[in-house]
Amino acid sequence: MRIVIGGSSGLIGTELVKSLRKDGHEVLRLVRRKSVATSEIFWNPAAGELDFTQLAGCDVFINLAGAGVGDSRWTDKYKALILSSRVDSTSLLAKAAAEIKPEVFIAGSAIGWYGDTADHQVDESSPAGTGFLADVVVAWEAAAKPASEAGVRVVNIRTGLVAAKNGGAWSRLLPIFKLGAGGKLGSGKQYWSFISMRDEISAIKFVISNSEISGPVNLTAPEPATNAEVTKAMSKVFNRPALFPVPAFALKSLLGEFSQEVLGSARVIPRVLLDSGFVFQDPNIESAMRTLATK
Repeated sequence: MRIVIGGSSGLIGTELVKSLRKDGHEVLRLVRRKSVATSEIFWNPAAGELDFTQLAGCDVFINLAGAGVGDSRWTDKYKALILSSRVDSTSLLAKAAAEIKPEVFIAGSAIGWYGDTADHQVDESSPAGTGFLADVVVAWEAAAKPASEAGVRVVNIRTGLVAAKNGGAWSRLLPIFKLGAGGKLGSGKQYWSFISMRDEISAIKFVISNSEISGPVNLTAPEPATNAEVTKAMSKVFNRPALFPVPAFALKSLLGEFSQEVLGSARVIPRVLLDSGFVFQDPNIESAMRTLATK
């Protein structure tokens, strides 16, 4: 297949490009600088710049672009960037999909849709929650509507916390744990809905190939874990003590408004993937942490 990807240089995008190319697919990368290879296409979502004719013949559109929610303190300016980087890129690629008519548009999304669910279990049938990130995700998914309204199959992949060594939450936690200074965050009772990187990539490829799947799809492991359980699994896998819990007030001082997401709880179940027969390689937190221990 011929596949075009926005956000291809990010944590997930980098691994997805490698995997798809290894499978023999032609992958075109959307880049924000001058293209230097035939496999690159320039775009500027903020300005609405993209030559749709360069996407002709593409079977799959994928957008994973968006400013990292934990990459900077949540000032008003950065919150605006979190929103615009997602909505602008999705909207532009959705308009291109409406014209080109690929087989499927995989639109990036997140479990932030559900807000803080405490210990209540939610799946794709659950309504949107409240809070800044929930509002962002609602607008993010709505931005893909031009494609679905044109008859293109759209899948909104609501990704959880991706367990990876080279980016995301765990790239920050690993060095601390390896020094024996790790511990639960806040009460430790909050649920973290995670997914290993290899399951994330496999799930994206699964929804590409399964024409019966459309709409929201949770990309999370089937066994969400509390932060205390995550801490325990990391301590076991890396053979290090977890003796230094971080109190909630310290996180609030350090992270500002973003601390609400770290201390918040999301108990998310991947109902669509499970019902469609997807098999997770890492269904539980210990298995996912072992993928981080490999060289």
